[in-house]
Amino acid sequence: MPAETWRLLDTDVADPYTNMAIDEAILLEHQGGQTPPTLRFYAWSPPTISLGYFQQLEKEIDLEAVKERGLGLVRRLTGGRAVLHDDEVTYSVVAREDHPLMLGGIRPSYLRLAAALAGGLRELGAPVEIASGRKGAHEEHSTAACFDAPSWYEITCGGRKLVGSAQTRKGGVVLQHGSIVINLNGEDLFAVLKMPAEAVRRRLQAKFYRQACGLAEILGRSVAAAEIKTGIVRAFSRLYGIEFVTSGLTEGEKGRLEELKAKYAGEEWLHRR
Repeated sequence: MPAETWRLLDTDVADPYTNMAIDEAILLEHQGGQTPPTLRFYAWSPPTISLGYFQQLEKEIDLEAVKERGLGLVRRLTGGRAVLHDDEVTYSVVAREDHPLMLGGIRPSYLRLAAALAGGLRELGAPVEIASGRKGAHEEHSTAACFDAPSWYEITCGGRKLVGSAQTRKGGVVLQHGSIVINLNGEDLFAVLKMPAEAVRRRLQAKFYRQACGLAEILGRSVAAAEIKTGIVRAFSRLYGIEFVTSGLTEGEKGRLEELKAKYAGEEWLHRR
């Protein structure tokens, strides 16, 4: 694959509506050829539950529990299950469908991006693997939580899921984003998932900890977000010959943010069916 230039964008910590608005603004501006392919890193304040595009809010999430725990709540543009974004590095990748990394549809592109994510984590010493996809994306799992079990080509360690990702394709452009967990927080996540009984909640939370993990647990030490970002950037460059240029949002992207933030903060989007 020939060398090319991508934008490296680190937007640091933001509220959930801003985070989702930025991802969509990048996608829309890339559709119009106004921005290069982009690798973005970001974080969340407050810790936030993000719902998959197709999830039913009232059926799966206890809104009072979300409020009591001081968590944010937002619906993603991508599919999948509920994720608690807390102590993690969140990444997103935006590139055209005809880009070599994205050719062949969802599974091949997942695998190529997973190779870079896994390569970056291995640089930190994490003995991670890429899930084979034995559990398909449409298989029924036992909870509404994304990290309940690995799906196609996600990053695991000893069979436990470490990175969860989701993808959408719109107007010839791919947006994939995901969570690279540093320390797992199953308590807040399972407190807001609706369950038929408290005993079921406790059982499924225990199962969750057996099936998911955080990077600090794997490495047996504290992990800085900067380490993770550096490792992933190096892996993308090494594997795919990408040269990254660090820059901020374009004026076009900034100009879209207020309208997009209002969409993600609105009741219509959050409660959509």
